[in-house]
Amino acid sequence: MAESGSYPAFQLGRPRYDQSSFLGRLRHFIDIIDPSTLFVSEKKLTGCIKLLDDYKRGMLPSGISDHQLWEAQKVKQAIIHPDTGEKIFMPFRMSGYVPFGTPIVIGLLLPNQTVLSTIIWQWLNQSHNACVNYANRNATKPTPTSKFLQGYVGAVTSAVSIAVGLNVLIQKANKLSPATRMIIQRFVPFPAVACANICNVGLMRHNELSEGVDVLDNNGNVVGSSKIAARHAIMETAFTRVVLPMPIFVLPPIIMSYLERLRFLQSNRRLMLPIHSFVCLVTFGLSLPVAISLFPQMSQVWQTLGSTASSAASRSD
Repeated sequence: MAESGSYPAFQLGRPRYDQSSFLGRLRHFIDIIDPSTLFVSEKKLTGCIKLLDDYKRGMLPSGISDHQLWEAQKVKQAIIHPDTGEKIFMPFRMSGYVPFGTPIVIGLLLPNQTVLSTIIWQWLNQSHNACVNYANRNATKPTPTSKFLQGYVGAVTSAVSIAVGLNVLIQKANKLSPATRMIIQRFVPFPAVACANICNVGLMRHNELSEGVDVLDNNGNVVGSSKIAARHAIMETAFTRVVLPMPIFVLPPIIMSYLERLRFLQSNRRLMLPIHSFVCLVTFGLSLPVAISLFPQMSQVWQTLGSTASSAASRSD
């Protein structure tokens, strides 16, 4: 690929970075979740869209660099839904996932949760996830609203049931000291959220296991449907949904358990919440691009039929 300085030659609708490597996917998703795109003005957005339209029509003004084109595409993809052409509501954009999701993560990880607060924070978390998923859905093949509602109800029910159930069991563990119970209780959000995510994937995509998903050749042409590709894609998606919340809900309790023992913080308790919030923000911001970069969005699946092998690609998320 030809280079323009440190930027590859622009390709409309294609990722700027190589998606066959983890590092390339990581850099790509760091671009996608870049929160600076939340502050793009309407004037700049209009200019970016016009620039890309000019490129598509072959009427690009002279002096426009690959860097400007990549930045224009980044801005448009962050704000405009690729299928509907409409602006995505700011809190539900991928670039808004960390800024708007972090307060919920902080709430989920607050110590000494009551049953009511556990229910409220788990409901808020699954509601935010459902809105993000719906806002960024694939609109070329419309999914019935009932399917989204089914996944949402299943996710909320499983998350609340597991979180409340585990908290009750921990409270009844009389052999544990109050300090130990509080530390263990801080890890409850992870299994609750992970199980809810798996439940959501299963309810939303179970039809693919029986119907299969479209498979493409190397030129992007649909060559058929594959149940093997569907199973492969769903397993990767479910695994990603388990990996994503792991550092978010495991690292902060570990870090805070250590920090809270420091004499400085014990004598300055008012700093606990700001430090707790900062730890949650950093772990969320770092773990999100890593988790969604684990697998390529288009995976290669090999099927052998008699003596014939065919290569097919399937979406993993």
